[in-house]
Amino acid sequence: MSTLFFVCFFVIGFIMLTAFIWRFSSHRRSLPCPTWLSWLVEINNPLTETNRASVIIQRLDIRTGMSVLDVGCGPGRLTIPIANQIGPEGEVVAIDIQEGMLLRTKEKAKSSNLLNIRFLHAGVGDGKLGHGQFDRAVLVTVLGEIPDREAAMKELFYALKPGGILSVTEIIFDPHYQRLGTIRSLAASTGFKEKNYFGNVFAFTINLEKP
Repeated sequence: MSTLFFVCFFVIGFIMLTAFIWRFSSHRRSLPCPTWLSWLVEINNPLTETNRASVIIQRLDIRTGMSVLDVGCGPGRLTIPIANQIGPEGEVVAIDIQEGMLLRTKEKAKSSNLLNIRFLHAGVGDGKLGHGQFDRAVLVTVLGEIPDREAAMKELFYALKPGGILSVTEIIFDPHYQRLGTIRSLAASTGFKEKNYFGNVFAFTINLEKP
């Protein structure tokens, strides 16, 4: 028991130290999670369930046949379960600025025999997304990594179908953590309407609807 406690304490301490250094460095420039730290992205935080892929997906009411955009997909923590849930009739577009992250997700998709994922090596706000393409979009601890958040939110707004939902999740341990008030302000200026909110100041998900 003591060994397990020590290991857990070490892992949590390492994560917190990494987040602190990352947050400090991010004040100078945008620093997305590097590919070599992709394993860290996939760990379910033991202190909150808000950031768990299954919880985010459940709260988005993702159904068979939908078209879903996974923004900053990373190693595919949400991409793969979403692709399984929407089935072969649906499609997930996994977008990331890091080719290494896309390659990891491609490997997972191949091993799971998933053919309903399209990969896009780009940043949100670069004008690479079409209009009215998606039923849902997920933005999990990624918003703060985007240099031009206003442009990104506008592009996501136009990329969604009318009635489409953008789900934004933030946890305070993330070095690019965005406050709820910041997200609400961005959403309102873009045209989104708040649909629902889960969590607290430390970890939350806010679902925004395109009228």
